[in-house]
Amino acid sequence: MFETITIFITENTEALIAVGAIILLILISALFSGSETALTAASRARIKQMRKQKSQRAETVSKLLETPEKLIGAILLGNNLVNILASAIATSFFIKFFGAAGVAYATLTMTFVILIFAEVLPKTYALQQPEKLALFVAPIMRTIVFVLTPLVVIIRAIVNFFLWIFGVRPPKEMDKNAADAEIRGNIDLQHEEGVMVKNDRDMLGGILDLKQMGVEDVMIHRTNIFSLDIALGATEIATQILNNSYTRVPLYRNEPDNFIGILHTKDLLWAINAKKQAPKNSQEKDLESLLTPIWYVPETTSLQDQLNNFLKRKSHFALVVDEYGETQGLITLEDILEEIVGDIIDEHDHGLIGMRRQPNGSVNVDGHVSVRDLNRAMDWQLPQDDAISLAGLIINEAQIIPNVGQAFNFYGFRFEILRKQANRLTAIRVTKL
Repeated sequence: MFETITIFITENTEALIAVGAIILLILISALFSGSETALTAASRARIKQMRKQKSQRAETVSKLLETPEKLIGAILLGNNLVNILASAIATSFFIKFFGAAGVAYATLTMTFVILIFAEVLPKTYALQQPEKLALFVAPIMRTIVFVLTPLVVIIRAIVNFFLWIFGVRPPKEMDKNAADAEIRGNIDLQHEEGVMVKNDRDMLGGILDLKQMGVEDVMIHRTNIFSLDIALGATEIATQILNNSYTRVPLYRNEPDNFIGILHTKDLLWAINAKKQAPKNSQEKDLESLLTPIWYVPETTSLQDQLNNFLKRKSHFALVVDEYGETQGLITLEDILEEIVGDIIDEHDHGLIGMRRQPNGSVNVDGHVSVRDLNRAMDWQLPQDDAISLAGLIINEAQIIPNVGQAFNFYGFRFEILRKQANRLTAIRVTKL
């Protein structure tokens, strides 16, 4: 009798120990799984803000994330160890009670238990509270990473060896556009989820675009530059300026491409007021003395560099030249700022000119309107890499100079040519298909 009781107690004690060990290992596995998700999903911006507030745990999280390969390696190593050990104990336990069939029972049971309690449940919670859980597990993970680092280093060496055999080489330098792509993706995601309004998305995206765009993408083309001949004299020049909305005007002598300087309307008004009775010759001489030198910039300059140059020189105006020194257009500080904040309209501006919405949903667009401005105004996604203006986009895609009445379907839109002047497409009807 006593032998039977002893065997019963012994067997149940072993069962309790096995079950307790499995439960403990599952809890440790859940800690590893939740920690991995929390530490990788935690917002680095929030963690950095907590560091500024002298949070020691946030400091620990930041140090762990500085070497993600060590962190992930240690977590995966620890997680696999406890999962395999838990499965081995469960298999031994089930075989003892069910024989050979215990292997199948153990496989099914541990798959369900590990999947629910060691993977899905902790990772779901970690995704809901990433920063909170990351701060909680940071000291624990720091110790585990320190202990397992030698094994992790060996494992990484083995992995790198096999990758080297298969011809996989690590990149020599980090992708410089990776940070911009991550920020841009986050901005688009926030907009799609309704957290960020369109204007804010466009503004933040415009800042990122400055590095990728050149001055030729936003400059006023030479055919649209408002410039005047200095021979007109101060009075006539003032009259011409009053009929337009510009405060800085390039002046030329005899030929439109022979620019001699930039005239500020305030300086012109001062000269007219001071020398109303001066003869024409002396008036022209005085007018030329008011001009400021022209600043020429190459068309390959990025908008980011040009913005910095404008700020350094305390200048708002520059002419753009090509590799041969020929004038291609002009760019102002306002042109660059408008790429960030959108159209800057004052009491003398008329906003974006060249777009007329039609009752049927189509839009009549002047050919010179830039694709970027059209995308912003209509929230479209027409490609901007192949051409600057809408007319250029159509010609590039059609590979011909279309005639009036021709229509093309591409990029999910229908483009119909309404007007044409020589080889220039002056008006296009755009309909979203």
